[in-house]
Amino acid sequence: MTQPTQPANTPSKTTQPERIRIFDTTLRDGEQSPGVALNHSQKLEIAHQLARMGVDVIEAGFPIASPGDLEGVSRIAREVRGPIIAGLARAGRADIEAAAKAVELAEHPRIHTFIATSPIHMAKKLNLDPDAVVERAVQAVRLARSFVDDVEFSAEDATRSEWPFLVRIFKAVVEAGATTINVPDTVGYTTPREMRELFAFLKAELPAHVILSSHCHDDLGLAVANSVAAAEGGARQIECTVNGIGERAGNASLEEIVMAFHTRADAYPFTTGIRTRELYRASRLVSRLSGMPVQPNKAIVGDNAFAHESGIHQDGVIKARETYEIMNAELVGREAAVLVMGKHSGRAAFRKALTDLGYAEMSDERVKSLFARFKDLADRKGQIYADDLRALVDSRSDIPQTFTLEGFQITSGMNMTPVAFVRLQTPEGLKDATAHGDGPVEAAFQAINQITGMVPTLESYRIQAVTSGGDALGEVAIGARYGETRLHATGVATDIVEASARAWIRVMNQVVAGMGKSRQVTQGSV
Repeated sequence: MTQPTQPANTPSKTTQPERIRIFDTTLRDGEQSPGVALNHSQKLEIAHQLARMGVDVIEAGFPIASPGDLEGVSRIAREVRGPIIAGLARAGRADIEAAAKAVELAEHPRIHTFIATSPIHMAKKLNLDPDAVVERAVQAVRLARSFVDDVEFSAEDATRSEWPFLVRIFKAVVEAGATTINVPDTVGYTTPREMRELFAFLKAELPAHVILSSHCHDDLGLAVANSVAAAEGGARQIECTVNGIGERAGNASLEEIVMAFHTRADAYPFTTGIRTRELYRASRLVSRLSGMPVQPNKAIVGDNAFAHESGIHQDGVIKARETYEIMNAELVGREAAVLVMGKHSGRAAFRKALTDLGYAEMSDERVKSLFARFKDLADRKGQIYADDLRALVDSRSDIPQTFTLEGFQITSGMNMTPVAFVRLQTPEGLKDATAHGDGPVEAAFQAINQITGMVPTLESYRIQAVTSGGDALGEVAIGARYGETRLHATGVATDIVEASARAWIRVMNQVVAGMGKSRQVTQGSV
């Protein structure tokens, strides 16, 4: 009986993982994002974090761009140790000399020079024929090698270039001294299959000692997929940015590439030197300093990346984390997975959230009652925070619910007399009332008074936010008197009028239940 053959793209279980260099261009290509302008101190802070994270190469900037950029690259070269520090340069003397000056004090300096190689770029942008482009590239690499031993050459718009011409120019620059050959998908045009085939073709044509590198943009949302495909084809350096920031739609995301290799080692026999627990810290730092927020559903580092709201998912995660998580949040430097309480949450997740907040000894009946209110709150508020749950629990008591709020409507505005319509569940069934007031809260109180037949005296009224956000829960605390009895009640809701009405109804329920304290009247005291 013959053994089944292994699919061509599936690595053998005995395959030793190969090292992929991570070339971070957050400080160069990333800073070219519209609206981003980092000062020297900010760049240095990010560079130190990149070194702490374990990137192999930091492309610190484009020194010829301005005196400030040259000084920024120089400062990083002087102060950051560990990674290779690269400066970008076009294939011209002034650019290369500026890059050389910027990185001269680096522990491991690199000059990264480039020229366009696609027919449209050579004809429309450079106005050079292919022979002239090759000559200029060779001259640039030779000049760069006179300053540093580590020279990278990039063929701008490589994925729209003719493959035979890429081989020609790459062989020429390698002979001139280039040690790394970068193949940029400059406009984010290629596909994973094309990328894999291109790198396999180049690997077969170029000397074995040359390191092939990929640099992918995300115009079609394929930057990470193309980068991974490049590695499958033979790339051993991947150029990327933290959070995927960069020109237009951005670059390949560093954290996604690293975690793809880490999580799917069965499919991708590659390793990196990245300390994954520094990924989230790097993401937050770059987002804060660049002013570019991370979208909530961003893989690995987005707010929702390890959050679960669906009741089915929450139940699964509670039972076994791996049911809905392919990696641990702690692995990328985040807190453990969050069960986001919302309208899709189930009772199991709700009870677990209460237990985590210290409400473990709660009867099933109480949980059932609170869960109903939680669902109602979630429908109106969306995401529920820990403080929302605490307020929800604390706003309930064992007072018999003689009256409960079933609905209300307020009409109010400038130069209008507020009118409140209130509906309560009473021992006699549903009852409605409409009343006026000096404000919407007083109008609601008057309508409640009509339905209950009781008229307590309001002695104190206080409002405070008990949770965060624009849709925060507000708590209304009321002090009231009914005859000689003093009462205190609170109400919680996202709407202040509703919170006030709930507190006032609780006063009524306390009156019916005979609760409260007798009013102490002291006369003649000095």
